[in-house]
Amino acid sequence: MDNSILGLLKLRIKRGTDLAIRDAIKGRASDPYVVVSMGDQKLKTSVKKNNCNPEWNEERTLSIKDVTTPIRLSVYDKDTFSGDDKMGDADIDLIPYVQCVQMRWTDLRNGTVVRIVQPDETNCLAKDSNCIWQNENIIQEMVLKLRNVESGEIVVEIEWVDVIGCKGLSHLDL
Repeated sequence: MDNSILGLLKLRIKRGTDLAIRDAIKGRASDPYVVVSMGDQKLKTSVKKNNCNPEWNEERTLSIKDVTTPIRLSVYDKDTFSGDDKMGDADIDLIPYVQCVQMRWTDLRNGTVVRIVQPDETNCLAKDSNCIWQNENIIQEMVLKLRNVESGEIVVEIEWVDVIGCKGLSHLDL
């Protein structure tokens, strides 16, 4: 096992809302997909044709070496004959979530909110984001406002996965 990996992060890319229109010719829509990047890792969702409010509901897993490195989500419009158009980006700040996971909660009722992360100038949150106890683990669902674009939000959820042989989060001082 890679000694530098702390653990895994499941990232559920749920949906996009009010994404920018990049295909004016084809009926005023876009063919969006999301690229998830963190360090040297790069993962993609499927392309949703002619849809500015796509439902992906796709899960991708990142190996986490440094929780201070943000996860970048970049949305693109798939083009057949030219380069894909950028439709904005957003970063996920892992620190508030990791702090919740480090608290080692036990025996909470499913759905219990253990922390509310509020939008501010340092994150891309469009509204309050809850860290929730779900099935013996903490998940965080967030609505991210896309930057560098006229409109659009992405709904994602993150969940930490401890991996045997990895360092985990307990030793981190955040």
